[in-house]
Amino acid sequence: MKFDERLNKIIDRHSEINNQLIDPGISSDQRTRLSKEYAELSPIIDAANNLRKVREEMSDLSYLITDKDTEKEFRDLAEQEFATLKQGEPELERQVQVLLLPGDQDDAKNVIIEVRAGTGGDEAALFAADLFRMYQRYSEMHSWRFEVLHFSETGLGGFKDASASISGRGVFARLKFESGVHRVQRVPKTEASGRVHTSAATVAVLPEAEEVDIHIDDKDLRIDVFRASGPGGQSVNTTDSAVRITHVPTGIVVSQQDEKSQHKNKAKGMRIMRARLYEQKRAAQAEERAEARRLQVGTGDRSERVRTYNFPQGRITDHRINVSEFDMDKMLRGELLDPFIDALARNDQVIRLDELG
Repeated sequence: MKFDERLNKIIDRHSEINNQLIDPGISSDQRTRLSKEYAELSPIIDAANNLRKVREEMSDLSYLITDKDTEKEFRDLAEQEFATLKQGEPELERQVQVLLLPGDQDDAKNVIIEVRAGTGGDEAALFAADLFRMYQRYSEMHSWRFEVLHFSETGLGGFKDASASISGRGVFARLKFESGVHRVQRVPKTEASGRVHTSAATVAVLPEAEEVDIHIDDKDLRIDVFRASGPGGQSVNTTDSAVRITHVPTGIVVSQQDEKSQHKNKAKGMRIMRARLYEQKRAAQAEERAEARRLQVGTGDRSERVRTYNFPQGRITDHRINVSEFDMDKMLRGELLDPFIDALARNDQVIRLDELG
């Protein structure tokens, strides 16, 4: 549907709702539902009115410019004002187009974030731990609740893998751009020669799914229980409290052993399983809409990267938008994430506008 057609439909609907709201005969539930829809459409109408006003002024000025009876002084002023309005018109149109973009139905959802060490051994695990703590600090900055679900620690304090639930306002809308392979270039603590190594960690940001979002049949699950163990294999529990959940149709496996209760481990494991299955469903739908807009993360190989953290130069570069920042300590405290996320969100708008044509 063309831009003007979509806009006209919105304008007509806004007017229709306005007429319905002044009807004293509508029910309280109808009034609440219509008021919400009216409020959602109002910013589009305001932006459209600004654009229409500018276009009307341009039309009036165009008439003055082409009218032979217009004095030269007035014609010159009209040409200058027309040029100014013409220059600002594309930005006003873009604002309307952005407001017309269909929203991501999952933007308001909480997330489960998973960070895994990729290529690079112990150094990759240390970097995965740095990233996990970065998202924890970023969550605290935004007053989001950060609940650790699981982590598998290495002997040096790194994380083979770790997951957490993050809940709050607009969590997925902000963090969804973090999915992918993050690469680090630095001298490992274990490197005696001072040589810079390149390692990688993968980040997956999954919208947390409710049972109404994704249905899982019990018959499709295989649940195994076993005794939890700590680093190096030593026993940390004398009962079979650890749980391994396998979704047989997809082969997705979730293991959970952080809680002493088998019931709690199963509940946490199902939250992660539900989020992974929901993300798989989202990815399949995205694949159908546009091959270029994959939602799945990479394999953890160094070459598949969304962002590079270069410690010797103190530079963080996001390769999707070619944006760099220079303050590694601030970045790892979560304080530099917003500039990247803001730029990625703007880039996402551009891509979606291109897709709409």
